[in-house]
Amino acid sequence: MPLAQINGTKIHYRLEGASGDPLVLVHGSWGDHHSWDRVFPHLAEFFRVLSYDRRGHSLSERPDTQGSVDEDAADLAGLIEHLDLAQAHILGNSFGGSISLRLAAQRPELFLSLTVHEPPLFGLLDDPDSKETLEVSKKRTGAVVELLENNEPEEGARLFMETIAFGPGSWIRFTRENRKLFTDNALTFLDEMRDPEWPLLDLDLLSAFNAPTLLSAGDQSEPFFPTIVAKIAAAIPKASLKTLEGMGHVPHLSDARQYAEMIASFLQETGSGNDL
Repeated sequence: MPLAQINGTKIHYRLEGASGDPLVLVHGSWGDHHSWDRVFPHLAEFFRVLSYDRRGHSLSERPDTQGSVDEDAADLAGLIEHLDLAQAHILGNSFGGSISLRLAAQRPELFLSLTVHEPPLFGLLDDPDSKETLEVSKKRTGAVVELLENNEPEEGARLFMETIAFGPGSWIRFTRENRKLFTDNALTFLDEMRDPEWPLLDLDLLSAFNAPTLLSAGDQSEPFFPTIVAKIAAAIPKASLKTLEGMGHVPHLSDARQYAEMIASFLQETGSGNDL
């Protein structure tokens, strides 16, 4: 994989695909650019697709200092500019969605469109209906953090995947390579959780973001995600909402073909990319 020096940090990336507009894929916690492998080939038929290992993940450099979501957003902007990809479609999953939204508020001129699936922006939740479920999620996340702080990265990764991301029994169904990937990136998840800004987003800053935007949540996911994406959609002038039937928190893994086709269709509707 090629390497770029972005904001003083070595970032590994993959850039391939058609001669259409750029599409940047931003992975969530625990993963890396391989998280998008199941959708990458289909999307690369229509777009010039960039995926990368966020700082602290896999082949990219892991700085010793405390990281932040703003640092991740700056890396995303820096990589887009380094590769001369602006303006680009940007697609973020989970924490990658939080990063993408943060950048949309800061640097809207970099975007052709924005697609985000289930960003864990728990700071947006203030309704009574979400409180109980959110408290359960916080306790589960706290248990994961405790394991990581006690130097048990594999057990922490397993607990996260089985109680938060994919459900009971999912850990053993992952390949050995995926289990190693999650374990190797566990300390970066711990770093993310120590950043006080990670669950927050100033919705007022998104009012000037005018690019077409798609916000989605799966009907198999935690019930607070639809509330989160609805609040974000209300703040963005050209935003639409979509419920992904039969899908959960990571649809590009669980329902890759269907999800890739949906993404390509949405981006095509914005008038860009090669013809479907």
